Amino acid sequence: MENIKIFACKSAETFTQKICNHLKIEMGKINTIKFKNDNTFVQIGETVRGQDVYLVQTTQPPVNERVMELLITIDALKRASAKNINVVLPYYIYSRSDKKDQPRIPVTAKLMAQLLEAAGATRVISCDLHNPAIQAYFNINCDRLTAQGILQDYFKKKNLQNMVIVATDAGSSKKAYKYSEYFGCPIALIDKRREGNDDRAIATNVIGTVKGKQAIIFDDEVETGGSLIETANILAREGAKEIYAGCTHGVLAANAVQRIQDSPIQELVITDTIPLTEEKQIDKIKVISIAPLFAETIRRLNESRPLGDLFKTK
Repeated sequence: MENIKIFACKSAETFTQKICNHLKIEMGKINTIKFKNDNTFVQIGETVRGQDVYLVQTTQPPVNERVMELLITIDALKRASAKNINVVLPYYIYSRSDKKDQPRIPVTAKLMAQLLEAAGATRVISCDLHNPAIQAYFNINCDRLTAQGILQDYFKKKNLQNMVIVATDAGSSKKAYKYSEYFGCPIALIDKRREGNDDRAIATNVIGTVKGKQAIIFDDEVETGGSLIETANILAREGAKEIYAGCTHGVLAANAVQRIQDSPIQELVITDTIPLTEEKQIDKIKVISIAPLFAETIRRLNESRPLGDLFKTK
């Protein structure tokens, strides 16, 4: 790999180090401090002139502070004459604000795209966007990775014998079907309704057979756990033998961890796109790293090789 440097914003250092270890290169030096007036200062600790630079940022709270730190760092890299500034966002910031489905509200996911471009980003790499259409918000390249293959491999190794893939609602049925094709098992669909903006999901019925089966719920993210817990409860009520869940992004906001602990879910498998803080680490939550997938993406981009093989899940 030539003319490449990888930098981490503060909260992304652990994830970035995993990428660098996989690629066998050193993580770039960067100094980020906060002045007494609460302003953020960033200085790149080495030359990046003419380099292909990758900058990694997470969405560990406070999110808005992460956004500002990211934009300032992009500007620093641009002014240091980096050839390309590739922004790596394992979890895309404000991804759920992706459409104008109520009066007088913003489309913040698009605003984020505009801000990244204005700051000087030349490419964005993310994973399992809440809405794939977010890619179209960019006028620069936006590569969307998926954790589907990683989650499939994990559950395949568990050697479950009587599986059913469960879609939490009609919108996730297409994703559930892809998983069911891989495992060669049936799917079930939860009839779920969401009310208002309070993230409260109400599961009312199950379409399909789950009694006596090992049910797996796949989703792109778990935020408050409302949809996941409601789904798990109705599966338990309908006689599912074991209940597992897999998702890419473990946001786990509010009291989500405690709700998962108290739920009939046997195991929730998430990737490390969002750092799992110590207080959220419980036996029921298993974290698998997606950093090698990002590392291989970076390698292929640097070598001008296609990314298509990374998206094959069967």
